[in-house]
Amino acid sequence: MFQRNPSYTNPEPCQHLADYKLKHRFNGYKAIQKLLVTSPIGRTSVKKPNTRIPRCSYCNGCEGRLYLCLICSSFSCLDHTLLHPQSENDHAVFVDIERAELYCGLCRDQLYDPDFDQVVMSKHSMGGVSPGATGNESIGQRLIKRRRLVSGFGSDMQKSKYRVPTKDLRAKSCYPMGLRGLNNLGSTCFMNSVLQALIHAPPFRDYFLSGGHRLEACQKRTTDRMCLLCDINSIFSAVYSGDRNPYSPAQFLYSWWQHSANLASYEQQDAHEFFISMLDAIHEKEGKTMNGSRGNGECQCIAHRVFYGLLRSDVTCMACGFTSTTYDPCVDISLNLDANVSSTEKGKNLTKRNEDGSMSTLLGCLDLFTRPEKLGSDQKLYCQNCQERQNSLKQMSIKKLPLVLSFHVKRFEHSYVKKWSRKIDRYLHFPFSLDMTPYLSSSILRARYGNRIFAFGGEESDTFSEFEIFAVVTHSGTLESGHYVSYVRLRKQWYRCDDAWITEVDEATVRASQCYMIFYVQKTVFNKANEDSSHLPNSPGRDLFLPIAGCC
Repeated sequence: MFQRNPSYTNPEPCQHLADYKLKHRFNGYKAIQKLLVTSPIGRTSVKKPNTRIPRCSYCNGCEGRLYLCLICSSFSCLDHTLLHPQSENDHAVFVDIERAELYCGLCRDQLYDPDFDQVVMSKHSMGGVSPGATGNESIGQRLIKRRRLVSGFGSDMQKSKYRVPTKDLRAKSCYPMGLRGLNNLGSTCFMNSVLQALIHAPPFRDYFLSGGHRLEACQKRTTDRMCLLCDINSIFSAVYSGDRNPYSPAQFLYSWWQHSANLASYEQQDAHEFFISMLDAIHEKEGKTMNGSRGNGECQCIAHRVFYGLLRSDVTCMACGFTSTTYDPCVDISLNLDANVSSTEKGKNLTKRNEDGSMSTLLGCLDLFTRPEKLGSDQKLYCQNCQERQNSLKQMSIKKLPLVLSFHVKRFEHSYVKKWSRKIDRYLHFPFSLDMTPYLSSSILRARYGNRIFAFGGEESDTFSEFEIFAVVTHSGTLESGHYVSYVRLRKQWYRCDDAWITEVDEATVRASQCYMIFYVQKTVFNKANEDSSHLPNSPGRDLFLPIAGCC
């Protein structure tokens, strides 16, 4: 068990859940247990007898998430789940019937309660477990036992009514090494989705699996403060251990809370904000130590070695043509989501359109990102040549490409003046293979000045500009109530990582997803990772694919 920092306070659990349990104990939990059903792959949901399609008791709607009140057992949609506690006193705790997870209508947040987890697990366990009992098994261990039981594993396989063909069992269990579900610890799908992308980022993964950060030699972990890198190392050790049980990254979550105290809560967070804060924390902990041995000014921490890129910004005076150039480091590129189709894509069969008939593509967003933009009259910049403020053009380009290229699609809009926020649900076409050559500074300058003979200050990025996709983080739902899921690409096969659940999907499913973050890796690195299996921690003679006992 890790030590807690005396100066840091763990976010308080939901008081409404505590009040409910104090007053009703486990009566509601036991009633829910009778309504639990489990699919052959181990996913649990809530179904009332003789109710084919559950509907909201207020609006009679059946679309979107539905919740069951633990007091009166009424169904309600999300909007009426938030209104229900206002009309009915103490009716604050609900169950998400699709995922069998607790939700507080007053906190407007997902809840995690070990007692409720035990009720769900004991529904299908041998002998049962009473709510409130303690045990040494983790959530993941109980979940995998439940999956094996209902899927017909073991001696009772022939008798199980949930029996499915062996071919399907192989498809669901014989997954590549390192593919492991992550338990939701209470609205932590934002963290799990990004972690799955990082776990399968080849250079980031190779660093930790090759002992880049050694726990025994780490001097950053103290008795009152965690080392985030040690906890990331622990995640890699766990997911590549061969254990198929869903893993709970609780220690990493607590460590991240210590480094990002402003985000420490049980509320849903933004996946992109988590990604940035995690890389910042890695840089803060590792940068000072590793940069001392190299004096060229480039940070040698693993976050910068993998994700660091350089953007070039040219501001040209429209009066005299003088250009001022600045460079900004970046670990990802944020793109506006608009109706844009690149000139190279026009005429192609892009069948997926938005409701208004328009199309958006990643290449079109990159064209927009690197297109010259006329600054407004209120943004006049001081021209060193004219010695006064002038109208100007601004153009962005990429000076240096990273090993892993991360795109952030701006799907959330906020207006502080009008006091509103909304999510943009536009569909975005994105390629699996990406050539970044047109967006490099050298290409932009050649297009601006023509094929003149002078130094463009090119980088090695000119040579390594081809990328392959390996992960996509998606967001579904609304701004107030959404869910993050990630897709990862391993050996030409895509897998959907939805917290603890891992399922095999086809390319069409990935392309149709509502992408929020897209991860590419340099093509040479991608090909080497697929061809070379030496980075995997296998013992001699150990298969790279580890089947669950009894399926293969």
